[in-house]
Amino acid sequence: MSKDLKITLLLDFYGEMLTEKQRDVIELYYDEDLSLSEIADASGITRQGVRDSIKRGEQLLLEFEEKLGLAEKFGKYCEALDKIKSLAEEICEDSVTYSYPRGTGNRAREIIRCAEDAKSIL
Repeated sequence: MSKDLKITLLLDFYGEMLTEKQRDVIELYYDEDLSLSEIADASGITRQGVRDSIKRGEQLLLEFEEKLGLAEKFGKYCEALDKIKSLAEEICEDSVTYSYPRGTGNRAREIIRCAEDAKSIL
């Protein structure tokens, strides 16, 4: 069974919507990197039971993302913040090089701080 690391991200967004058993085995499998046999021994269920629980949990996580799209929106939001920060940094550099009007660099630095603050909230 190959590991789709996207599941780890989806677990962060939708893990509470799974059963406790599904969430636990997926966390052990993806986050703790335990084998199916190790999880089965620790959980007191069969290896096949662990596999089935993981597969069903993965399927649910993918369905939640398909319907709600929170992880995709989160990624786009982070990309937009990074772009805002990058452009503001260019303005800061250009304001010195090309002698932009007074305060332009300071406002650009404030935009950078706002973008960093917005990203830290996530």
